Amino acid sequence: MAKTLRSWTTALCLLAPLPAAAQSAQNLTALRGLAPVSALGESAAGRDALDANLRVTGTIQAGAGKVPFLLPLSEQRQLALRDSFITDGNATELADGLGSKLGGLYQAKARYAADETFTNVAASVADLLGYTNNVAKSDSNAGKYFFANATTNGKAPVSEAAAVILTERGGTTDVFGKAYDRPAGTPGSDVHGDARPFQTLPSLFAYRGIDYFGRPSHSLDWLRGPRMNLLDSPSYPSGHTTYGYIESVVLAILVPERYQQMITRAAEYGTNRIVIGAHYAMDVLGGRAVALHAVAHLLANDPAYVGQMRRNPAVVNDMSRGTNTAVTLTDYRAALEAARTDLTAFLKEACGDTVATCARADTGRFRDASANAALYDATQTYDLPVVHPQRVGTTDDVGRIAPEAGHLLTAAFPALSLAEANAILTETQGPGGGFLDDESAFGVYARLNLYAAAGKAAALAARKAAPSPTAR
Repeated sequence: MAKTLRSWTTALCLLAPLPAAAQSAQNLTALRGLAPVSALGESAAGRDALDANLRVTGTIQAGAGKVPFLLPLSEQRQLALRDSFITDGNATELADGLGSKLGGLYQAKARYAADETFTNVAASVADLLGYTNNVAKSDSNAGKYFFANATTNGKAPVSEAAAVILTERGGTTDVFGKAYDRPAGTPGSDVHGDARPFQTLPSLFAYRGIDYFGRPSHSLDWLRGPRMNLLDSPSYPSGHTTYGYIESVVLAILVPERYQQMITRAAEYGTNRIVIGAHYAMDVLGGRAVALHAVAHLLANDPAYVGQMRRNPAVVNDMSRGTNTAVTLTDYRAALEAARTDLTAFLKEACGDTVATCARADTGRFRDASANAALYDATQTYDLPVVHPQRVGTTDDVGRIAPEAGHLLTAAFPALSLAEANAILTETQGPGGGFLDDESAFGVYARLNLYAAAGKAAALAARKAAPSPTAR
C-alpha cells in the first residue's frame, strides 16, 4: 500500500483547506448547462413541462408512478430514508450496487460511526472520492442559490459573468416557486426560492422507519429537521443525486464488472429523493447531468477541474485523513489507478477469489439485468414532456460535441479507444427534446444512457480480449 501511494505523491498533496472561490470558470460552465430550466415559464412547452414535473413527482412520491422499483414500495421507502444520509466520504451506502458479495465486503470495511466519522477501504479510495465529490458539489451548490434568487449563498449577488447567463436566456429565478404557487418568502415556501416538493405538493406521504445508523426516524426528520432541514434550501439541482451518481460512477469504473449495476444504483438513489419528497424529477435530472459532466472532465484531466484544493472529510482508519486536511489532485487518472489497485487488492483478499468471480455472486436486488434496465430507462426522462421539439429524433455526435464524455467508459474498459467509447455513447444516447437538451455540450450529458453504453462497451472489450480464430 505505501509503495503504491508513494508512486503518485507528486499528484497528491495534503494541505490546509482554503475556501473555494465562488463561481469559478468550472461553476459557470455548469450554471450555463443547467440554465434552460430558468426559461421554462416563457413558453407553452416549458410550462407544460413544469406542470408535468410536479405531477410526476407527486405520483412517484405517492407510490403510484411509472418507475419500476427493484423493491416492494414499503421497502423502497425505507431505503429512501436510509439514503437521505449522504455517505460521501466512502460511498458505502451505494456500495450494495457491487453485489451481495463484494458490496457486503466493502460495507463491512467502509462504515460511518457518526456524521463525519467514517472508515474506508484505503486512503487512495478516500482521497479519490473526497476530491471528486467536492469538485462536483461545487457545481451543484452553485446552482441552488443561483436559480433560486441569483445569489451565491442566499444573500450575496452573483458575479456579473453569472448574471449574464440568466439575461441571455431571458430566464428568471424561482421558477418552481412561481410555477407551483409558492413564490419565495410566502407562507410555506422557501425564503430564497425554488421551494421543494414537500412544500408544494398538495399531499405528501410521510412515514416512519430506521435511518442509516439504525435509529428510529421519520421522513419529515430529513425534510424539516432535525436530521436535515431543507425548509430554506433551494431545490434545483439535487445535490444528493449529484453525490449518488458521482460515487456510483467512481465505483463502476473501479469495479467494471459491476458497472451497469452501479449505474442502476445511481438511478435508484436519485429516484429515492423523489420518493421521500425532497426533490422534483427535474432536480434529479439536473443533478445527474452535473455529476456526469464533472466526472468526465476530471477523467480527462481538464485543468479547470484538477489541481484544486478540496477538503477531505475525517477518515478514521489505519490510513487516516484528519479533519483539517484537504486534498489536491493534479493527475486524476493517476489517483484513479492507485485507488483501483488498492480496492482490487482489498476485494480479492477479502473475497478469496478474483473480483470477477465474486462480482457474479449476487443474490441482491440488482441480480436481474432486465429489471435494472427497466428502472434505468424509466429514470432517463421520468416521462417528462418535450420542451425542445426540434431536438426530437436527433442524434448528437458525442465525440464532436463532448469528446471527454468517452472517458466515462474508457476508464473502466481501457481496451476501448476514446473514439470507440464516444461512438457507443452516441449510439445509445437517450431521447432528445428534454428541458436540458439545448444543443449544448452540457446537454449531451443529460442524454447519456450509461447503462446501455456500459453493456456495449463491456461486450466490445470482451471481443477485443478474445483470441482471434487464427490464433487458436
